[in-house]
Amino acid sequence: MTDASPSPMIPYVVTLGTAGGPRWWKDHEGTPRFGIATAVVVGETWYLVDCGQGAGRQANAAGLSMSNLGGIFITHMHSDHTVDLPSLLLFGAFELKNSLRGPIPIVGPGDRGKLPPLSPRATATPTPIAPHRPTPGIEGLVSGILSAYATDCNDRIFDSLAVSPAAQFDPREIRLPGGIGFDPDTDVAPEMEPIEVFRDEHVTVTAILVSHHPTAPAYAFRFETVGGSVTISGDTAPCSNVVRLARGTDLLLHEAINLEVLAAQYSDAQMLQATMDHHRRAHTTAAEAGRIASDADATHLALHHLVPSYSPPEAWQEARSTFAGTLSIPDDLEVIPFGPAARAAARLSSSSATSR
Repeated sequence: MTDASPSPMIPYVVTLGTAGGPRWWKDHEGTPRFGIATAVVVGETWYLVDCGQGAGRQANAAGLSMSNLGGIFITHMHSDHTVDLPSLLLFGAFELKNSLRGPIPIVGPGDRGKLPPLSPRATATPTPIAPHRPTPGIEGLVSGILSAYATDCNDRIFDSLAVSPAAQFDPREIRLPGGIGFDPDTDVAPEMEPIEVFRDEHVTVTAILVSHHPTAPAYAFRFETVGGSVTISGDTAPCSNVVRLARGTDLLLHEAINLEVLAAQYSDAQMLQATMDHHRRAHTTAAEAGRIASDADATHLALHHLVPSYSPPEAWQEARSTFAGTLSIPDDLEVIPFGPAARAAARLSSSSATSR
């Protein structure tokens, strides 16, 4: 890894935020980690995967301009992956006010279709939020955000003659092929082939269902560029679909959870039991992530969406027990080049350092 941008010919990711979960996290030394968000950079164009807390500010800190944003990709509808989307829609509209480009696509899941099953540990049935539309997908989220901020938007549209964010962003829900057996309750990640969800002159993006029960649909994304490929798992339990999507990828960014340390933060016994039930069936340990990278024959594994992010560093190093390739545990705002040219440059740099 490096803190400097690589050659313009080498694609890279910037780990804008590396913490997962709906909390304000710190690392083991007390330094804040921003919410999960990753920039995939190809030349001057960049693509944002997930909009965790601080994603817009972090993109600005990394020198990434909204005018060069090629698309936003949401793996699933949990708040720690979407909470900064309002700032991108509203603040980003001002960044784009002089741009002649068309609307920025926002690619993500569709509506779940029904409420998730009630936890077997529940002692009463809760009242759902927004019962008229309790599980919106990306189109519902974007329209809901703009509706909630209508006063702000209309003030600026009518008084300042700002361009409407509704014209600057284009939400696109991923359409699953028929007959694959997907069911949001009983089979959230049936075995399937990757499907293309986006293409432009720089990247081809494919997606596949992953196992983040009961959140469904949930996706992993793969970005294929002329210079190499990066696969981003999203939130998932160990899943054969991730292996299929990541086959031979140059860089796999995979989530990781430390179950032992996480359990210690809960004091409410009922919430502890229900939450840990979820984490065990919906997330991946570092060692399991290493096995997935090994099965996929990935060249480089980087762990992110670290939960809890204050776990001791050695907890994430457990991936080395199952993966023999390059392993990274990036901090926020780290740059990770990927692809054959990136590996050649790294070898040259290592050789030069050795000779000196």
